[in-house]
Amino acid sequence: MELLVAYQNDPAGHNMAKFISQSMEKDGELYHGKFFDLVMIPTPTISADWLEEKFHYDGFIFLSKHAAESGVLALTCHSTGNFSEAKFGGKERQVAIPHPHIQKKYLQTLWENRDDFSDFQITIEATHHGPTDLNKPALFIEIGTTENQWNDTKLCDSIAKIVSGVLSKETKTYPVAICFGETHYPEKFTKELLEGKLALGTVIPKHSLDFLDEDLFSHILERNNMAKTALLDWGGMGPNKQKVLNLLDKTNLEIIKL
Repeated sequence: MELLVAYQNDPAGHNMAKFISQSMEKDGELYHGKFFDLVMIPTPTISADWLEEKFHYDGFIFLSKHAAESGVLALTCHSTGNFSEAKFGGKERQVAIPHPHIQKKYLQTLWENRDDFSDFQITIEATHHGPTDLNKPALFIEIGTTENQWNDTKLCDSIAKIVSGVLSKETKTYPVAICFGETHYPEKFTKELLEGKLALGTVIPKHSLDFLDEDLFSHILERNNMAKTALLDWGGMGPNKQKVLNLLDKTNLEIIKL
């Protein structure tokens, strides 16, 4: 069973959790449902590396606001992790275990309902921020990009309904790929999630490939032990192409260049 997690002072996360909790049974700080449970926590979700000290579930789905300097309206989801220092929660040079199958189903369902969100970019983000130290899969689902959207209860309710629907049905499994290259909002990897056969694990963007070495690469492989494929944005890897190829050459991962 999955645990939905929202920070009580995050307006988007709180609004989504409040809507979902209406059909659940409260037991202490937990809300119990047939297919998943929910909790509102008193600390930011990006710093929730402590969750497994209190809660034991098969995975964690974080409901959150999304902020971007660009101001572009976006509905996003992503795995978590830090490829260098830990500026926003988690530990440095540590990635969380991804939640690839639920991520794919969520984004596809969001896309199927895109007419309801015509003002928004629907995209995954590259792996970033905490928590990173959980031993079960983790996924962030975010509403962006300004306070207007975070406090839009109609919008938050609509996303909450999609989340509930996705988690209330059996999740299909797919071959999983680790991704290398592209920008923070990776168009090719998003397209693969929406239209392709692969689900995605950790997504290492172009600007983070500088930090990739054997130790970090081994750690990423360990946290993505379900992956059979490496998905490379060949034109979006910068000067680190050969380094990535050399690291991949020591694995059994199938290499696909986009």
